[in-house]
This record gives sequence, C-alpha cells and structure tokens, in this order.
Amino acid sequence: MTQIKIPKLAPMLSVRNGAKAVDFCKSAFGARELFRIEAPDGAVVAQLAVGESEFWIADESPKHLNFSPESLSGATTRFVLVVEDPDAAFQKALKAGAKSVSPVQNHEYGWRQGRVVDPFGHHWEIGKPIS
Repeated sequence: MTQIKIPKLAPMLSVRNGAKAVDFCKSAFGARELFRIEAPDGAVVAQLAVGESEFWIADESPKHLNFSPESLSGATTRFVLVVEDPDAAFQKALKAGAKSVSPVQNHEYGWRQGRVVDPFGHHWEIGKPIS
C-alpha cells in the first residue's frame, strides 16, 4: 500500500465530458492517469499527474454545486505549468485542441510564458523563469 504524504493539496477540475478532458490532458501535457472511476452514464472522476504535480478531473455535478467553466461562462482559477521548453509545450497544447490566449514571450517580471484555454474552459499558463 502506498503511503500518502499529509498534508497534500491537489485541485479538482470540474468539466463537461470528463473522459475527453482526461484524454486532452494526456495529449496536451503528457499527463499520466493514476486513478479513474467511470459511472454507467459515462461520468468520470480521474486522478492525473504531470511530473510530480497531481490534479483531478471530474464531470460537473450541479446538484453538488460543482460547475464547469462552461456553465459559469468563465473559470475561477488558472494553472501555472512550469516546463523546460514553454514554446514546445505551448504548441503541443494547441495541437491537442487548446486555444491561445496570449503567445509565449519574455515578460518584464522574469518569465517566458504564454497562456492557453483548454477545450473545457480552464486556463493554463505555460512557462518558466528566465535564467
């Protein structure tokens, strides 16, 4: 049995069509699927990891007050994905179906970074500190 380090914090993304969202994260960000439950109606709850960072994806459930960005007409959070090659990771996300919000560029605050929005409405800032 795996020992869980406590405390541990991992966000859960509410989406419409969780199965497609899992596939998108695998394709766009190289996510690994660690755990998955699929209901008879196709609703999914899945635990994913990118590098050492873990997060969850679940189909929205309005009766439990879990809404996707599509239902809210916008997201309440952004994710910062720190990678060695922001330009390549940004292009990979676009190829997987994300849309560009702002291109990868050097910023005056010392980061090379761009932002995409995934097909499910979540924003991902992809970048790294400029050394």
